[in-house]
Amino acid sequence: MKRTLSFILLAACSLLPMGAQAPMDGGVWNDNTGKHINAHGGSIFNYKGTYYWYGESRSADGKPYSSLGVSCFTSKNLKDWTNHGLVLPVSDQPGSDIEGGCIIERPKVLYNARTRKFVMWFHLEMKGKGYAAARSGVAVSDTPFGPFRFVRSGRVNAGRYPIGFALADTTDLRQKLTEPEYKGWWTPQWYTQIERGMFFMRDFQGGQMARDMTVFVDDDGKAYHIFSSEDNLTLNIAQLTDDYMEHNGSFVRVAAGGLNEAPTIFKQDGTYWMITSGCTGWDPNAARLFRAKNIFGPWEKLPNPCRGNGADKTFGGQGTYIYKVETKAQKKMFQGADFVFMADMWNPKHLSESRHLWIPITFEDGLPVLRK
Repeated sequence: MKRTLSFILLAACSLLPMGAQAPMDGGVWNDNTGKHINAHGGSIFNYKGTYYWYGESRSADGKPYSSLGVSCFTSKNLKDWTNHGLVLPVSDQPGSDIEGGCIIERPKVLYNARTRKFVMWFHLEMKGKGYAAARSGVAVSDTPFGPFRFVRSGRVNAGRYPIGFALADTTDLRQKLTEPEYKGWWTPQWYTQIERGMFFMRDFQGGQMARDMTVFVDDDGKAYHIFSSEDNLTLNIAQLTDDYMEHNGSFVRVAAGGLNEAPTIFKQDGTYWMITSGCTGWDPNAARLFRAKNIFGPWEKLPNPCRGNGADKTFGGQGTYIYKVETKAQKKMFQGADFVFMADMWNPKHLSESRHLWIPITFEDGLPVLRK
């Protein structure tokens, strides 16, 4: 009788709806080959009824500089995923920006209906340089399966000022960079100069740093690159050209001096919402919430959107993308939510084994909430 009851319970558990299953909640999420989905810091989009999940492919050696490239998985239901391998592998060409040993993080893919191209943006760190390069990489493909052709990498918006920047302050800020009083970080006077743009002016000629990032396409088809800059102290929101291949020169600094990374963004009923994390390396921390009526701001900071046990650590995860729910079946899967917060539960000793955490975004008292 005990064996029969155990079998019934096991069978019942196997029939649980996807929203209650472990894979989306930090468990092992196997692809069609039986291996855990190795797509981290990524994004999902729908193209002709098929969902494409792109992410960092990490080697199993446990080393922090373990990028294999960008992987691609497809699904018809967001539950069962087919592995299509690397659509942008690291290069075996010595001297290439994406030479093996580089770090490729946070890959995001956009489809440009005008050019009929698939455009990939990602954070790139050069081989042997740790996290000093802080570059944006761009690749392009004629198909969602790739192969993506690497186009270029570099820092962004060199010699350009953001919207609303006080041009009269530029000479003074350059001077501040040389004064001993501002060499030490984290003092009140140092923070004041960071907010004004001291590190922005430090990087003005060579281009701004671009680390953790996402992309966003607005209702009018305009696309934006959102990233951590100024040593992760300040976020930038930069509009892309019509072909999504470059910045068009319009950008803003957001939450200057606020130490935000892992930006994610969505729009509902004319309001832009952004969820970020603090800067604690691979360790989870409390999420931050911002809102604006215009994507270029002003952006208002709001309380942590997480509720429940583990809310102060974003339930062990760090955001990578916010997916817009598209079908009735998906609405049912995600408890009626219109958007889903995708996060990584990082395992720095074995990045390839980092787990996935997908949380429906609900609204309470007019604010987005992540609840577990």
